[in-house]
Amino acid sequence: MIFDLQRYSTHDGPGIRTLVFLKGCSLACRWCQNPESRSPRAELLFDPRRCLSGCDLCQNACPTAISRREEALQIDRARLTRDHLLSLRDLCPSEALTVCGREPSLDELMTEILRDRPFFERSGGGVTLSGGEPFMQPELAATLLARCKAEGLHTAVETCLHVPWQQIEPSLPHLDLVLADLKHVDEQRFFDWTRGKAALVLANLRRLAEQRIPLQIRVPLIPGFNADEDSIKAIIEAAAGLKGVTEIHFLPYHTLGMGKYALLDLPYEAPDRPLDDPDLLHFAHTHAQRQGLTPVTRG
Repeated sequence: MIFDLQRYSTHDGPGIRTLVFLKGCSLACRWCQNPESRSPRAELLFDPRRCLSGCDLCQNACPTAISRREEALQIDRARLTRDHLLSLRDLCPSEALTVCGREPSLDELMTEILRDRPFFERSGGGVTLSGGEPFMQPELAATLLARCKAEGLHTAVETCLHVPWQQIEPSLPHLDLVLADLKHVDEQRFFDWTRGKAALVLANLRRLAEQRIPLQIRVPLIPGFNADEDSIKAIIEAAAGLKGVTEIHFLPYHTLGMGKYALLDLPYEAPDRPLDDPDLLHFAHTHAQRQGLTPVTRG
């Protein structure tokens, strides 16, 4: 199950890359910019601003889950079935209703990816699996990476590493680069903001560092969570203790994903303003350099 395929990316590994976004994640980060990626199943997104008055196509397709009340479309998401979503895909003429998630075959995915081979060859790029959490679909991740390597493509994965090691290991022989999040090292703070276990992530990071696969650490800087000097210092020192890690990338918080929560009828529980703190970023860069790491800030 994937939810997007993005071409011409230049921030998710070397060169020009094609990103394959796999659905499903074991974390529930408050600030997640892709909330449509969390569920492993297809989901319905609804934008009432696009809904056409008088149109009844979706109601006719799913009368048990979709109705109108005083001209406003009402969706009972608990009643939506897989068959409903299949019938709704590409049905809405104004795209007020869209279905997120599709299940292409491996051959179909490779056909889409290989269209970009000329860009990979000219730029030293390749394929990056993202999500969600790619290792939530370990068989697909390993098989797709193996197919890409067989085609001579550079491979990378963006991961939060919040999965059992057994789900990571099958992909390792087919990986050239791992882009791994290190969100926090404090167990309680990590749980409060992600519903996950920091110890699992840290254990996987240590095991991954032993594999001698190039490993790049990424730190999303979130106000109220880890955008403070004590948290950043602890994260940097944990990263510096990982064998072979030379770079650490800081990703200041932004709110570009806020609108997606309304489309999914979900609350947004993270700050409503982007991080704008040059002094904090200066501190992060300075401390990273003192620990022997090369800092990079991605806007």
